[in-house]
Amino acid sequence: MPAKKPTAKPEKFEGFDKNAMGFWHELASEMNKEWFDANKARYESEWVKPMQALLDDVAARIAPAYKPTKLAPPKVMRIYRDVRFSKDKTPYKTHIGAAISVAGKSLAAGGHTAMYIHVGLDEEFVGVGCYYFDSAQLAKWRKAVGGKKGEELAKLVGKLRKAGYVIGGHDDYKKVPKGFDDDHPRAEFLKMKGLTGGFPEIPKGLLLKPGLADFLVEHGKAMAPMVKWLQANV
Repeated sequence: MPAKKPTAKPEKFEGFDKNAMGFWHELASEMNKEWFDANKARYESEWVKPMQALLDDVAARIAPAYKPTKLAPPKVMRIYRDVRFSKDKTPYKTHIGAAISVAGKSLAAGGHTAMYIHVGLDEEFVGVGCYYFDSAQLAKWRKAVGGKKGEELAKLVGKLRKAGYVIGGHDDYKKVPKGFDDDHPRAEFLKMKGLTGGFPEIPKGLLLKPGLADFLVEHGKAMAPMVKWLQANV
């Protein structure tokens, strides 16, 4: 009987390379297929592999906070831009994005995010939630927020805001939707098109250190109750 091959140890996150940000500056300057093809291995080694290792570790450590809900395997987003309907035809993103999703719907199909991390030239941020509800989700959202479940959410959001987290929607409606009083106690939520929560700013230099994982786990656990509420009700 042939001997079993040893199981490969998962990559361990040791921090992004101190010179890795140079890749984005060069890509922004070149922005062509020939340059990217020549530097693709560099992109994989400096950004994709460490990001995957980082979120694999973080996902395993925040998973208990989501029980009995399961988390999907972390995913690093494509670097290629979808330019079909955009006036901006630059082919590549100048950042890396990666997400840990709650098992079920994909992010593109309105799934809920247990963590999204974005690092590159434009900005650095980490957040959770659902950026934009589809029509079916929006109906569920309003029903839940307008009733008893909304009281539970308001308490969760109040607690998170008190702790310093930024919780809110994006491009929200100006008026409370029909069927609800203008002075509804949760009018703020009824106007929202989505619900997200932002982590504190990543401390300077932490991207280069293994401790970034601890930072993400700490805040990921703190934000889990809000994401679980979304998963259960929207």
